[in-house]
Amino acid sequence: MVEIVFKPKKRVFITLASLVIIFAGVFAYLLWRVSSPGLAGINQYLPIVVGLFGILVIVAFLAGVFGIVLAILGVPVITLLHGWAWNAINLLFPLAVFLGRIFNIPRIKIEQSFIEVSNHLVRNQAIKVPASKILILTPHCIQLDTCPHKITRDIKNCRRCGRCSVGLLLDLADKYGVNMVVATGGTLARQFVKNIRPRAIIAVACERDLTSGIQDVFPLPVIGVLNERPFGPCFNTRVDISKVEDTIKYFLKNEDKNEQKN
Repeated sequence: MVEIVFKPKKRVFITLASLVIIFAGVFAYLLWRVSSPGLAGINQYLPIVVGLFGILVIVAFLAGVFGIVLAILGVPVITLLHGWAWNAINLLFPLAVFLGRIFNIPRIKIEQSFIEVSNHLVRNQAIKVPASKILILTPHCIQLDTCPHKITRDIKNCRRCGRCSVGLLLDLADKYGVNMVVATGGTLARQFVKNIRPRAIIAVACERDLTSGIQDVFPLPVIGVLNERPFGPCFNTRVDISKVEDTIKYFLKNEDKNEQKN
């Protein structure tokens, strides 16, 4: 018998999200009990309506977490439940971070867990995208700090000398025919997304930027690839090129079959 276990990173966010729903349910029930007399004074059916609404909201979020668990375990789920699970993780993330502070769980661990769960849900959707609609989005810190050829406005300025990861990523972009940009911050990144209008994004960044970016462009599918920081954050960072290439291949999977069907 094969034992199915969660990866530790995924478990952190799922546990916190579940606790958020439990605490919210208890709080909502207490609030309902206190306010019921006043609601009944307005209309005798109002406490029932408000109570049923609260139950539906809690059940909906529980269904979202349940969908996440099923997806991680590899159990097929209906499209509606899978889509709601994807919505739920984005809605529950800020509350999970707040709860993490109470339990003294480092924010970076919650962010890593959120990225793992989000990536898993995106991959489970079996998204097929033409190469021209895929965008590789990276931060400017991936470029060597002493490089005189600035690429934030025009990535073609890169000389592909091999001293940083930019050239290797450009080689991938050319090989598969996908788009690639380097952004100096969230505002410019959003502008690139607006102009290019991709249908899928491969984002390379740190935990903080990936979590905020995934939520900024939601429901656009994003697979996040954490950068490597041998010299500390935001300075001469690197990326595992094989992970980026594997993600490109995932998004391109079965593209020809889809075109034949169309």
